[in-house]
Amino acid sequence: MVVRIFGLSVVVTVVSLIIAFLYGGVEALILTAILGVFEISLSFDNAVINATILRRMSEFWQKIFLTIGILIAVFGMRLVFPLVIVWLASGLNPVDALDLALNPPPNDAAYFANGDPSYETIITDAHPQIAAFGGMFLLMLFLGFVFEQKEITWLSWIERPLEKIGKLEMLEVVIAITLLVLTATFIAPADERSTVMIAGALGMITYILVNGLGEYFNVEVEEHDESAEPGTDSAEKAAVDGDNGRSGPSNLAKATGKAGFFLFLYLEVLDASFSFDGVIGAFAITADPIIIALGLGLIGAMFVRSLTVYLVRKGTLSEYVYLEHGAHWAIGALAFILLYSIGTHVPEIITGLIGVALIIAALISSVVRRNRLAAKGEQEKVEV
Repeated sequence: MVVRIFGLSVVVTVVSLIIAFLYGGVEALILTAILGVFEISLSFDNAVINATILRRMSEFWQKIFLTIGILIAVFGMRLVFPLVIVWLASGLNPVDALDLALNPPPNDAAYFANGDPSYETIITDAHPQIAAFGGMFLLMLFLGFVFEQKEITWLSWIERPLEKIGKLEMLEVVIAITLLVLTATFIAPADERSTVMIAGALGMITYILVNGLGEYFNVEVEEHDESAEPGTDSAEKAAVDGDNGRSGPSNLAKATGKAGFFLFLYLEVLDASFSFDGVIGAFAITADPIIIALGLGLIGAMFVRSLTVYLVRKGTLSEYVYLEHGAHWAIGALAFILLYSIGTHVPEIITGLIGVALIIAALISSVVRRNRLAAKGEQEKVEV
């Protein structure tokens, strides 16, 4: 199964490295490989969260995510998205923006003396609004998870109290707005405060809208299938995997139709939010959009999706029950880092290490719990 799931990613990696070598020689090959590793290291938590949502979708929508979704991830977020930023920020049309990216000015000093910023500068200057949008979207996702009622908790000393106060309606919105105002007031540069407020508000609106539509259509499908006889295909499609929490669209096990579409849309927006820090961080390595698309997109995004499929097919999230918790805490950390980075640069390696550390801690806790329960079961058998 491992070969079948990761085989395509390995092939894509080899092809991408060959293309990079033909495009820019050994240097381009090395930069592409570095960006691929960089993206994978940043995206463990992304894969876990994607898996929690993907397992609720029908086989059709899973295939859509793994085909059309990868095209959006590669060409949309890693190639078109930076060009759109340059287009909007500088007034250059997309063709001129691509030309600026592929053909940087030979004399930077003279170029900047005329007041013309480089492609890389335009992207990095747009970081405050990008970080505000992505940070608020991920913050809403994190708050929704920690405030919902859960049968199993990982960090019970903090998760149980948060569940209690989470019974207050719209508490996550109140907290998110408060943090956004504090970020715009005390962290964002003075000339970026209004931009940060608008971008952050749009991030919240996007989460609330996509999440709400997902829940609405999932509930609609559930109600429609309630009349199905037990054991029929309709009843099986209506099977619910857990409670309907506020951490994302409804947990409908096999969402189809409109429900599946909005789960797919939710996944794409979530994946984009995760990608913001990677796309911006890539410019510390190279500003070449082709190398970024090959490294972050084809190599990184493909492996993240393969890992997502592996987690779903292997049933890893059911076996290691704290992984989802660790991923959400990693999301919370990423959200706060994005908001803080609006005013102060945070090295991408720190972001990646924090996420990986939380995932590993959750994995170890899951293994300890599983072994403890297994030992308890064996002891009960002996006593009987």
